Amino acid sequence: MGRVMAGVRVFGGAGIGRVTVRAARPEEYAEVGALTLAAYEADGLLVADPDYAHELADAASRASHADLLVAVTEAGELLGTVTVVTPGTPLAEISREGEVEFRMLATAPHARGRGVGEALTRAVLARARELGARRVVMSSLDSMKSAHRLYERLGFKRLPERDWEPVAGFWLRAYSVDL
Repeated sequence: MGRVMAGVRVFGGAGIGRVTVRAARPEEYAEVGALTLAAYEADGLLVADPDYAHELADAASRASHADLLVAVTEAGELLGTVTVVTPGTPLAEISREGEVEFRMLATAPHARGRGVGEALTRAVLARARELGARRVVMSSLDSMKSAHRLYERLGFKRLPERDWEPVAGFWLRAYSVDL
């Protein structure tokens, strides 16, 4: 994985104003980790696997193995993050040859409902195209219905043969979109 995006992507809209999605900078890693952890805690997603909190908070490690993207306002306020992974790398879970996977998409609790998740997902799709991938895959909890609506609106379809259970009783549902 290149760890450096070819450039930045600017998204705008009534909900978020102008938001730039770009590679996270080393000086932002602590804040990115804290934002990711806060987003997962706000949704009660650490109940099944409290040890996952360490991985969520460790943005520096993610950046060393994947493309760590952030969404920021014109003033530099961090609104969200996502980790873009290729198959065979330490953070890959369900991706296969020719695919890009994204993980740990997180929007700051105060920025939800403003299009940040969509901007990050669109940036993932653009990054996957830059990498020459033919498909993007990801996993999501069944309970994340609003996220599923976003992914489906962007063309993602269920990929049930790759559903999996990282922790007993904690099923993740797989989705994919062809590029």
